[in-house]
Amino acid sequence: MMKLILTAALAGSAAAFAPSSVNRAKTSLNVNELELGATAPLGVYDPLGWLDSEPESFERRRAVERKHGRIAMAAVVGVIVHNNH
Repeated sequence: MMKLILTAALAGSAAAFAPSSVNRAKTSLNVNELELGATAPLGVYDPLGWLDSEPESFERRRAVERKHGRIAMAAVVGVIVHNNH
């Protein structure tokens, strides 16, 4: 009985890593790199006008914002783990 359960568990876990036979539709996004994060009625949210006055530093600011967001998410996970253990 134990061998049957073990065989069934191994077969089930091996099937999870088998290639999928379902054909998926291919999609492509038609997005302008500068309009990422733009909202439909308002456009790009830039209340200080930095995109118009300093477009060369826009990509750096966007990258720094992503970095700070990732650090904040890791900090939240750390707080949750610390409070629960």
